[in-house]
Amino acid sequence: MSTRPGAAVLADRLLPRSSALTDVALVGAGAAVVGVLAQLTVPMWPVPITGQTLAVMLVGAALGMRRGAAALTTYLVMGLAGVPWFAEGRGGPAMVLSPTFGYLVGFVLAAAVAGWCAERAWDRRPLLAMVGFCAATVAPFLVGVPYLAGVLGLSDLSTVAAYGITPFILPGLIKAGMAAAALPLAWRLVQLVDDRSGR
Repeated sequence: MSTRPGAAVLADRLLPRSSALTDVALVGAGAAVVGVLAQLTVPMWPVPITGQTLAVMLVGAALGMRRGAAALTTYLVMGLAGVPWFAEGRGGPAMVLSPTFGYLVGFVLAAAVAGWCAERAWDRRPLLAMVGFCAATVAPFLVGVPYLAGVLGLSDLSTVAAYGITPFILPGLIKAGMAAAALPLAWRLVQLVDDRSGR
């Protein structure tokens, strides 16, 4: 199976990319999926565990690097504009002062990473998919952890880790595993339909 750059992602396989309007619709739908799964929340302070990370991986892989990043940028911008689709129904410009905001910014990078991997067909094999989705899971921490520390005025690394890293390791691995199971299954179903239709 090909792992070349530019391999078709799932959205391209399911829908014809005949116009810019198709891309806009896919980006909007991707942002909405993240907004819906963000409401699946395990309340914690200062950062809740949510379904956002799973949604980011699925959207990034399904749409590809550019559209995935565009979907998460749309999600971020519209949330800051007041759409209440961040975790726990939050939104508005005050989110910039929240300790969670850095993770939201990091989701753009995470979607791009998942999409980059999918464009190399990693999402069609469970092991490669897991590698890619673990990399996507790490991406939000690169922005989120320093931002959290800055907003909360934390300098002790163990406290920063306890608030912003440690509680999310196991849930992150579980969500990466879910995505790594879902995407190859979706591709197998697409191939099955193709085989039955004689494509």
